[in-house]
Amino acid sequence: MSLAKKPKTVIGIVEKVSIDTHAVDVPAKIDTGADSSSIWATDIRVDENDTLHFCLFGPGSPYYTGKPLQRTDFSVSRVKNSTGQSEIRYRTHFTIRISGRKIKAMVNLSDRSNNTYKILIGRRTISKKFLVDVSKNSSHLPRPRKSRHLRQALLKGPYKFHATNDTNQTGVEE
Repeated sequence: MSLAKKPKTVIGIVEKVSIDTHAVDVPAKIDTGADSSSIWATDIRVDENDTLHFCLFGPGSPYYTGKPLQRTDFSVSRVKNSTGQSEIRYRTHFTIRISGRKIKAMVNLSDRSNNTYKILIGRRTISKKFLVDVSKNSSHLPRPRKSRHLRQALLKGPYKFHATNDTNQTGVEE
């Protein structure tokens, strides 16, 4: 008897995901360049009973409820952030629904308050379950306003632009 493999679901680079019963239809970035997944979490702490406490999202987010969550099944990992700096992050399991499929995933808790997408889904989460079609739902992506501003400044005078800007900082947001 052979077990038939479930066909891979095709997803785009932005998908609405639900996290357990805590958040529904949150736009998430699907990032095949990122190894792990992460979600914006605030008020992260571990108490004297070795229980991890946190809230999903933060004040000002339409998905923030202020409801504290607790986990005893957590770990830590050293993660290189988008600027190349190494950080220690707590991580725990969540049941995530992506494009109608329910999966269990290990997710880093991090400060994504300055990111366009408050949830990032990395390749470990989607591996062997999804195919990413970069042309699917790409109209949901925000326009790169920072790049347009930089281009305008460069056109005014390349030498002055170079002399007054730190060219090592791209201003690119994940």
